[in-house]
Amino acid sequence: MKKANLIFFAYFVPVVSYAASVDIETPKTITSEKIEYDVKTETIKTSGETEIVNQTGQRMTLTDSYLSKNGDNLSGSDIKLWLGDHVYIESDNIVHEGDKTIAYNAMFTACDDCDAYGDAWEIRTAKIIHNMDDKMLMFFNPVLWTYNIPVFWLPFFEMPDPSVKYKTGFLMPDFGSTNNMGTQINIPLYVNFSDYHDMTFTTSYLTQENPLFQLEHRLNLDHSEYRTHGAFTHNRAGENRWYIFNNDVIELGEYARATVFLERASDKTFMQKYGFYDDQPYLDSGAKLELFGQSSYVVADAHIFQELRQSTGNHTAPSGNILPNIRGTYQTAPLFKETYLTFDADVLGISGDGSMSQRLIGDARIVSPWTLWGGNRITASLSARYDVYNFNNTELIDNSEYSGLKDRFLPSGYVEWSLPLFKPSSNWTQVIEPKARMTIMRKTDEEQFSLNNDSAGTFLSDTTLFSDNRFAGLDLWENGTYADYGVRYSAFNTKGQTFELFLGQTYDFYDRVDTNPNSGFHDGASDYVGRISYNNSKWINISSRFRLDQENLSLRHMETSAYLWKSKNFINIGHIWSQQFIDEFTMGDSINEINAGIGIQLTERWSVRFNAIYNATYDHFQRHTGGIFYTHPCYYLSLQYRRDNAIKNDYVGNTTYQFKFGMSINGQRY
Repeated sequence: MKKANLIFFAYFVPVVSYAASVDIETPKTITSEKIEYDVKTETIKTSGETEIVNQTGQRMTLTDSYLSKNGDNLSGSDIKLWLGDHVYIESDNIVHEGDKTIAYNAMFTACDDCDAYGDAWEIRTAKIIHNMDDKMLMFFNPVLWTYNIPVFWLPFFEMPDPSVKYKTGFLMPDFGSTNNMGTQINIPLYVNFSDYHDMTFTTSYLTQENPLFQLEHRLNLDHSEYRTHGAFTHNRAGENRWYIFNNDVIELGEYARATVFLERASDKTFMQKYGFYDDQPYLDSGAKLELFGQSSYVVADAHIFQELRQSTGNHTAPSGNILPNIRGTYQTAPLFKETYLTFDADVLGISGDGSMSQRLIGDARIVSPWTLWGGNRITASLSARYDVYNFNNTELIDNSEYSGLKDRFLPSGYVEWSLPLFKPSSNWTQVIEPKARMTIMRKTDEEQFSLNNDSAGTFLSDTTLFSDNRFAGLDLWENGTYADYGVRYSAFNTKGQTFELFLGQTYDFYDRVDTNPNSGFHDGASDYVGRISYNNSKWINISSRFRLDQENLSLRHMETSAYLWKSKNFINIGHIWSQQFIDEFTMGDSINEINAGIGIQLTERWSVRFNAIYNATYDHFQRHTGGIFYTHPCYYLSLQYRRDNAIKNDYVGNTTYQFKFGMSINGQRY
């Protein structure tokens, strides 16, 4: 039988407005085997298969329909109400009453044609009410079916329709278990204030501990964003335990940005015990203001720290709070050729434990790079730096306590030479580049000042060579004249494969004071340092940094990382080994740690992942995690575990299990 088509206008808009919000002037089309229009009552009756389609392509299919004047009532049989690309409600009878569409003996799914052997999931229910006013779907006595098997029943269930991007309501709960707090059930409540402002409040019930409350707050404005998350519990021991993290970024125009950050916890182990800990040695709170220019940058920041370690046991690590910390740099345009000037300033204040110190640093440097005949590259630099320190009850390097002013003048300069030699070919392009630098500076053995400063000592590596200052910060400074030299070999081809090898050394012309036996520096020639890497851009990327003893070339330190992949399968391995000496003649326990991970895509949707940190020195796992994951177009699930072997105060490493399940509707996860 030939089907009839009818185009109708604004007075039928409510009939199809449940599918999407549309312009009332947009025409709609009814396609059916037979269409009858009653002029007196202004109603439409169709016979046989009927399809109502709006201009956006959203539709409803039904049989033997009836549409009243102005769309106040709609009825029919075998009705499918399409709410998205793969989302529909199917019912024997749907009645449209005002702003509500009611489907009886209905089925709802978002998995139309997602699998060749059936819908992954569907909800069968006695009645579904679709409220157009708040765009909510209400299910009465719903049963969740997966692949035609009933798995879950609820007396009532409510969810937003797929046209809603954000809606206040409960999210899918997830489950976990630990060996010291029992089973944990996380019930998240999502609260939407606007398209730019929302929060998630999660209540966690634990069988062997009091409830835990978590909060995540998000706010985006035109030129700023605000993020806050935290947790609180009053445990069975009667203690209030909590943490709060906050990070606000405010753009102050094209050339300025402000950041406010807060990280605090009630104690050292709360975050670790409840699974929020990520190996942070300390928490950092404060604020930062950044100013940008075409050739300049200024930042002012302040930091208040909360130590999470038992004891650092290392006076070269910073201690106390930092207020203020102001740094600025300016680089001129080329004065001639490529020669330029840089000016730096640094103001730092450190306070804590009854002591206080402030410093003011000013530095000016001229850098002049040149490319000469034969490809020789020469760079010359001169620098003048002046420091002023104000100490108040501050412990100095000689263990004395000092209050008052100290200053120092640190002139320095260097000349650097390199000669890249290229050998191109049709297969590989090879480059060998010898490089050397002579650095001359004032020897300042007696002026290294305080124990607690921003410098954490020095450690020789390939990245330390050819640097102005081989210490980590600014308070400690190099002593006297030294030379760096090395050679780099690299090769690459048009297939994306690269190979690099570097070997170098440094030589101190003055005896170093209190040289750490593990630093790699010695009086005169240092250990040898190098790196080697290979990447074929298809399935492997491997690199290694190493240090060899300068007398017998024995291995002293090595850091290796490797990443192998094929399609969605991967293996990543990290290894660090370092021989440790208590003093020049006494060998201690070596550092030997392995970090490995593996991911295997079992099928298109099933995968497993595992990661572990193993301390080979003491023959035990520090931590290992793993899980199995299933990702489907219409739902997802995972079962994961985490084993932490740390022991710290009231925290004893535990095993945690977590199960997650959720549904996906039109790409949105619930």
